[in-house]
Amino acid sequence: MQALLGVIFHFIGGFASGSFYIPYKRVRGWAWESYWIVGGLFSWFIVPPLAAYLTIPGYTEIIAHTNGGILFLTYFFGVLWGIGGLTYGLGVRYLGVSLGSSIILGLSSVLGALIPSIFYQFNPKPGKDSISDLFTNTWGQTVLFGLLVCVIGIILCGKAGTMKDADRRKSGFVDDKTEFKIGLGLIVSIISGVLSACFAFGIDAGKVMAEEANEVWKAANPGQGEFLFQNNVTYVVILLGGLTTNFIWCMILNARNKTFGDYTNSETPLLKNYIFSALAGTTWFLQFFFYGMGESKLGNGASSWILHMAFIIIIANSWGLILNEWKNVSKKTFTTILAGILVIILSVLIVGYGNYLKE
Repeated sequence: MQALLGVIFHFIGGFASGSFYIPYKRVRGWAWESYWIVGGLFSWFIVPPLAAYLTIPGYTEIIAHTNGGILFLTYFFGVLWGIGGLTYGLGVRYLGVSLGSSIILGLSSVLGALIPSIFYQFNPKPGKDSISDLFTNTWGQTVLFGLLVCVIGIILCGKAGTMKDADRRKSGFVDDKTEFKIGLGLIVSIISGVLSACFAFGIDAGKVMAEEANEVWKAANPGQGEFLFQNNVTYVVILLGGLTTNFIWCMILNARNKTFGDYTNSETPLLKNYIFSALAGTTWFLQFFFYGMGESKLGNGASSWILHMAFIIIIANSWGLILNEWKNVSKKTFTTILAGILVIILSVLIVGYGNYLKE
């Protein structure tokens, strides 16, 4: 039952992440850097402390007495992840929601799932799964097989992307809204995929804060299991790192592109632009709000991260189909992207079964 709840929470988080970019498409007359940072202020600065305040009494005290080295490492991983988040926006901009998300999150899922397990192989810690645990137990082998299946699905989605590019060139189709640029999009997507995995490392680095919140809650609520919202205190620190990276870069772009006027330009639908940007940013944060809930049921190992990433890929590709990002492509290309989505769904079921075996 705990594993099932974990899968459900990860699905809700994946839906939020796979859908967050949609409100940005309703912003009119603003440069990318303008609506990205407005949404980002909600994602990384406004909503996380609010969520922590509502779910963890005294969360500021937990942060205040946490070792400075732990806080710095958690923040530093947030900075690196922020670069990944920044290039995620560019990847989606140049490849579309469907293809960009598949490549970025695919790389992130592999690295985010395996590297912590390798780390704990050499630095054992109670409750943490090492890479040998995965290889020597049936449940772990099942999770690893699910990860392999997910990679196959990602490869299929990537193949569909190159086929899509070929189809578009052949037909002469151009869609200014997606700004499809396969070369540039692949470069920023690979960078994003590698650095986005740092969020998982940030959660591990700041786990002592979540563990303290968990112990306080369990003392006040004996016999009720693990605290669903324990990670909310860690997110405050990680996301400040993400804010740092994105704020600096967007301000540079505002200055270089002379787009500071976007924020007060009365010729654009200002109120709607702020609302849609805020909605996008808030929706984005909800992915990790529910990720923390899922992690409390499944643990912070390969299983949680791969489920989170796989669900995002599924939802993002579904939005890509709904938004006609695969319009004017051949039947073979369309079949390939559908096959990729179905294979990723299969990987989620396999990982979920692996967690069931562990439980």
